[in-house]
Amino acid sequence: MAEDEYGTFVDWSQMGDLATSSGPTKLDCKELKEFKQMARQGYWAKNHKLRAQVYQQLIKTIPCRTVTPDAEVYRDIIGDAAAKKPSSHIPLPEFVDGNPVPRYCLKVEAVASAHRIINCVAGQFPDISHCPSLPALTALLLHFSKDEAQCFEHVSRILACNEPGKRLLDQTFLAYESSCMTFGDLANKYCTAAHKLIVATAQDVVEVYADWQRWVLGDLPFAHMVRVLDVYLVEGYKVLYRVAIALLKFYRKHKTGGQAGQNQQRLDSGKIRSDIQAFIKGIGSTVTPEKLLEKSFSIRLISRKEITLLQVTNEKSLQQKGITVKQKRRNVQLALDPDTFSSEIVSAKEMHDIWSWIPERFALCQPELLFTTSTHGCSLSRFYSHCEGHEPTLLLIRTTDGDVCGAFLSSDWEERKRGGNKLSYFGTGECFVFRVSELTLSCGLEERTLKNNLQKLPLPDPLKPEMERYEWVVIRHPELASAIRPAGPDDPAADPSADQSLPQPDKPPGELSPFLATHHFNLNSKNTSMFMAGSFDSIIVGGGGDSNALFIDAELNHGHTGRCATFDNPPLCKESFQISLLEAWGFQDAMAH
Repeated sequence: MAEDEYGTFVDWSQMGDLATSSGPTKLDCKELKEFKQMARQGYWAKNHKLRAQVYQQLIKTIPCRTVTPDAEVYRDIIGDAAAKKPSSHIPLPEFVDGNPVPRYCLKVEAVASAHRIINCVAGQFPDISHCPSLPALTALLLHFSKDEAQCFEHVSRILACNEPGKRLLDQTFLAYESSCMTFGDLANKYCTAAHKLIVATAQDVVEVYADWQRWVLGDLPFAHMVRVLDVYLVEGYKVLYRVAIALLKFYRKHKTGGQAGQNQQRLDSGKIRSDIQAFIKGIGSTVTPEKLLEKSFSIRLISRKEITLLQVTNEKSLQQKGITVKQKRRNVQLALDPDTFSSEIVSAKEMHDIWSWIPERFALCQPELLFTTSTHGCSLSRFYSHCEGHEPTLLLIRTTDGDVCGAFLSSDWEERKRGGNKLSYFGTGECFVFRVSELTLSCGLEERTLKNNLQKLPLPDPLKPEMERYEWVVIRHPELASAIRPAGPDDPAADPSADQSLPQPDKPPGELSPFLATHHFNLNSKNTSMFMAGSFDSIIVGGGGDSNALFIDAELNHGHTGRCATFDNPPLCKESFQISLLEAWGFQDAMAH
């Protein structure tokens, strides 16, 4: 029986349906493709002993460092300690950051076993400095281990994985912090409605997303978590991102009932974190383990290559700012202090909402006013001279009709010179355009000029969102880039040997982000990658089709807007408009002294 061989640490009364083994009892499979299919389909999910044997087989195939501690090392170190004083009050090492060992379906005394294993790991892996998910992973593997020594060996192999391009567990604060930034980027792009809800309700979005790993490794009920573990041991770290994004989507549905989250009250971030945690712990009442996995793998466009590019870029961004050990990072709200932020076009609240759309690595930055027509005059050449050398930039426009719109521009305006006298497009898919509705602008903002407050604006449409962003069309319609997923990196039938090497940015992150650079995509039409362009007589944002998202003349006085193929946006304001005020903002290191 499974209880005899692999149930030493399990409290079977807590296992529910998993306490009764059924289904296949053997697995004759050696190909990764087959393992992928079987893991997602739950081939071994109903047989505890088979699941334990599969885990052992999968973990033994992990490429590891030459000297990786095994079960015999554990037995030599621990000796008779396990029999002397089993006690869960053995303190855990500091690198778990205060995270306890989750009980799941373990016997009470098994928690002490997990403490012993983790402390032994700490002695054998002195280079681990931050690994908050280790207690949860150790507790999970204990359910499927014959003894402590076997569990120790399995944990050690996961930590010692040295396969190029593959990661299983964060072991430094730098890796962990960059993973939180990467999750923020992914949530922003592929979980837009839920991200908007978090931005609208939490005072500190960064603090909420810092819990993303704990949602999966710690808060999920055991029945859900073991199904995630089935796939995680086959496919690696990216599974954690997918599941966390799916959880965020389910949370949003739970909070809003499928309706757009308008007029949400902003709460203390701690309350939002507790609310998400409570929802995930009780998710079993509304979402089955299979439904969770189905949602996780229905998310389009997230490939291992894209995730790795983001992770590398975010790590280098943190390194450039000297963040390699644990320290409190200034968050987006502190960087946008309403007492110090001042714009003649948008309020601090509006800028905060715009800031929530930008890539996470710039959350370490605060807005820096580079150019404004009210100070520097209406001159395109002066606009260029103040903006060159800054990457990225944010463009804000207020028209004489009182409309406000703008664009986030990922690349340095100096790149326009590469085309000589010829107008040529540059930038990456991180660019986006946006509009601020009249509803927001007519809310009695004190910093508006009296003239602007007294303008007779038409009544706002109550069904219109307060602010709308229009991203690169390929994000919403990946079929426009036929080779984004040539065989589907997340498709069970994909070549397992593909995409294993760790891609590096073509330029340092400060120069040009590799994330969503067009050369990573096989675009069906160049019309969908016309992000930004500039010449001596105009600025263009968004091209392709019959119009531009924004066109501004050399006097920074007149412009027009229309639907373009790159962003698939409606006109951002009145199609032909006169500029009342234009501002360009840069991103200043908020941690610089």
